[in-house]
Amino acid sequence: MTFLIGYYLWLKVVHLIAMIGWMIGILYLPRLFAYHADASADSDTDAVFQQMEYNLMRLLLMPCMIVVFITGILLIVATESLASGWLHTKILLVLMLAGLHGMMSRQRKNFQRGENTRSAAYFRTFSHVTTLIVILVVALAILKPF
Repeated sequence: MTFLIGYYLWLKVVHLIAMIGWMIGILYLPRLFAYHADASADSDTDAVFQQMEYNLMRLLLMPCMIVVFITGILLIVATESLASGWLHTKILLVLMLAGLHGMMSRQRKNFQRGENTRSAAYFRTFSHVTTLIVILVVALAILKPF
């Protein structure tokens, strides 16, 4: 894919911007869930949290995640760097983030149905795990240690 080389820097820009958007959402949503867990179901506060979570998921997280995956694949194709060990580890961690994203999507629907069984402490811990994975992904992308 030689023609992608000419667009490499633009692909990288779009990839980084989308990654920032996805990470903002994936780090903020568990915090919203932590506050939401303390709200009474069917209250005005519950309705506000549900709208905030829906908007965050549908307007930021989902589109940004899709762009991250598309541009990430194009960057790999353009640079033919799939043989790098650090990249394999990064891809695994990004797939873990996508799995966490899916778990958060399911949790949002649980809140919507009034079926949340998780505590605020659970969501705070969830947020810390997500933060650690994001730090590792960024460190791998910059340091390329192996």
